[in-house]
Amino acid sequence: MKILLLNGPNLALLGTREPQIYGTDTLDSIVAAVKARGAELGAEVAHLQSDAEGALVAALGRAARTCDGVVINPAAYTHCSVALHDALLACGLPAVEVHLSNVYRREGYRHESLTAGACIGQVTGFGPYGYIMALEALVREIRRREGR
Repeated sequence: MKILLLNGPNLALLGTREPQIYGTDTLDSIVAAVKARGAELGAEVAHLQSDAEGALVAALGRAARTCDGVVINPAAYTHCSVALHDALLACGLPAVEVHLSNVYRREGYRHESLTAGACIGQVTGFGPYGYIMALEALVREIRRREGR
């Protein structure tokens, strides 16, 4: 089983970016933890972070041919990207959206996700552990669909 882990804009700055909101874990440490948990679950995790919307869309297009599911933190694109919404649907893979902070306790514009409707679920507000939760839920869903 292969899972694509996608991270959107500004997430490469984790660890120093607004630690009171996003914590002090770096993206590298989060990705390492997700890959380690993936290995325990029998899933290979491939990762891409990009600040460019088009790169994220293209990665979803490639994933349609090479992956079984997607964990995505679209970051700011969550609230404005019809292109990511459409790419999530077009790739045909089950996806789980994840956010480090509880977006529903923040500014009103963060309460709407254009991408969540193209996902099987959303995990928000559990910090880095939310990525593990998203991965575990996704793997479970993929296995359910495969009849395992």
